[in-house]
Amino acid sequence: MLQANHVSLQRGTLEIFSDLSFTIYPGHKVGLVGRNGAGKSTLFALLTGQLQPDQGTLALPLGWRVAHMAQQVEVSDRPALDYVIDGHTELREVQRQLTSSGSHDPLELAELHARLDDLGGHQAEARAGEILNGLGFTGQDFSRPYRQFSGGMRIRLNLAQTLMTPCDLLLLDEPTNHLDLETTLWLEAWLQRFAGTLLLIAHDRSILDHVCDQIVHVENGGATSHRGNYSEYERQRAAALSQQEAAYARQQQEIKHMRAFVDRFRAKASKAKQAQSRLKALERMETVAAVHAQSPYRFTLSQPAKMSNPLLRLDQVSIGYGDGAVLRGLNASILPGARIGILGANGAGKSTLLKCLAGELPITRGELVRGKHAPVGYFAQHQLETLDPGRSALAALGDKQPGAREQWCRDYLGGWGFSASLAQRPVATLSGGEKARLVLALIALQQPALLILDEPTNHLDLDMREALTLALQDYAGALLLVSHDRSLLARVVDEFWLVADGTVSPFGDDLDAYTSTHTPASSAEPRAPSDKKAARQTAAAQRQREQPYRQRVRELEAQLDELTKQLRQAEAKLADTTLYERLPAAELDALLARAGQLRKSLEATEADWVAASEALENLSESPAT
Repeated sequence: MLQANHVSLQRGTLEIFSDLSFTIYPGHKVGLVGRNGAGKSTLFALLTGQLQPDQGTLALPLGWRVAHMAQQVEVSDRPALDYVIDGHTELREVQRQLTSSGSHDPLELAELHARLDDLGGHQAEARAGEILNGLGFTGQDFSRPYRQFSGGMRIRLNLAQTLMTPCDLLLLDEPTNHLDLETTLWLEAWLQRFAGTLLLIAHDRSILDHVCDQIVHVENGGATSHRGNYSEYERQRAAALSQQEAAYARQQQEIKHMRAFVDRFRAKASKAKQAQSRLKALERMETVAAVHAQSPYRFTLSQPAKMSNPLLRLDQVSIGYGDGAVLRGLNASILPGARIGILGANGAGKSTLLKCLAGELPITRGELVRGKHAPVGYFAQHQLETLDPGRSALAALGDKQPGAREQWCRDYLGGWGFSASLAQRPVATLSGGEKARLVLALIALQQPALLILDEPTNHLDLDMREALTLALQDYAGALLLVSHDRSLLARVVDEFWLVADGTVSPFGDDLDAYTSTHTPASSAEPRAPSDKKAARQTAAAQRQREQPYRQRVRELEAQLDELTKQLRQAEAKLADTTLYERLPAAELDALLARAGQLRKSLEATEADWVAASEALENLSESPAT
């Protein structure tokens, strides 16, 4: 097991850990949570040997292999596929020995080929290709050099390389920051199947809920461990905090705020499935309000002075770059108070749509009419780079609010988590999360009638996401939101638009329905146990009852045989190293997709077979008499 015993660490005059102790057992999937600066990433540095504790011990089982996702690496010309396979260093070493100059005796060659087979060398390209596909890369990207990809896509490549690395302990630090909803769902399914021990730093409560079975909360130089997922941790922590008088008072204020919102919204709850799921999410918040009662963030979004109706109207609009149209034939209106979530696969055109609606990209055809009172507040990741790196947050706010008193500016920034010293630091020294908070703070001052947010939660911690959620619930203007944070979508969005096949259309169901159809892996529902009255039936009746189950098991076994055969054939093709050079990209994509689908079908059929076999066994244990 992984065990920290009374670990202390000080860097300069800053004490990071004073008495850090926790235990993680093999196979556990652990979410590491805590405020920014609490020491989560520092703990990873201790686990990887980059740092050594001043006191105490941090012990891993002997022989454990550790994989850690790098945030920044040296830019190289390695093709994407090769870069990902490089994560399997032991395999690469065997391949190097096989191709190195000099002769090998037959016994040595046989041993090397045996090691290559044991390490999955013949399936490595197929496995790396499937990981790349899952993270949003196409077959055409496989041969592109690493340096040609954008910063966000390089982070995905680093993640793909880490997932390719065989390990007993997997360390992931904010792996979803540069993913969209579809790739987040793929990663979530991958982590659920991961057989080793996982330590995950994440500010996405959905992935913490669906993947983790233990939460370690780092705070005040120490750590507390909680069994269960993040929601269970919230309930446990809320129960403890509610017993403290100061936290309890803050909790009541938070609950009052949320209850007022729930009551206003309840009248609309019968109008849409989205509304029902949102109401459930809001009601759940009441039980965990104390967890966020001590949050440093206290802010609201300025309300629009006036709003046109509609704010925007699109009539047969086409959007694209140059002569190419990404989206065509768009017909829609955005009304005051609309709460719209934008869904769609990576590359479908979600960000292109938002850029156009925000006025940063002109339409290529049709008519886009903006209301007289329809100012737009637009947040996207590229806006973080438009901040003047030499100016401070305080100066940037002063530029937007000329004549404002300095104390007002300090108080305003304080609500967004900027301390007196942080507010005066140059923007260049701020973290990604701090820059994002500053951009959001500046947008909030604009009194937008339409707020357009493209992945606003990247780099934001859980407390900031909670505060942003509450602020968006109170915001009276219209909202368009692209986000991989399912909790945020569920709690602030009333309707969805789906971007797919070059157009935009209303999505008539809720978020659960969308994610269930876009989750790569699923498991069968367990069969219902047999009726106890069957124990009193005759032996003949018992055989008759069992017959359909036996037939179902035989059918599933035949399906398993056929799927296994087809998967082996597909993997044999993908193991051909020349395939990626001679096969057209479309055919390679189809083959990779076929292999992925066969794996999913095989997993689902195996789950059905297990359920059917268990149902038959249960039936046999209650024989008829």
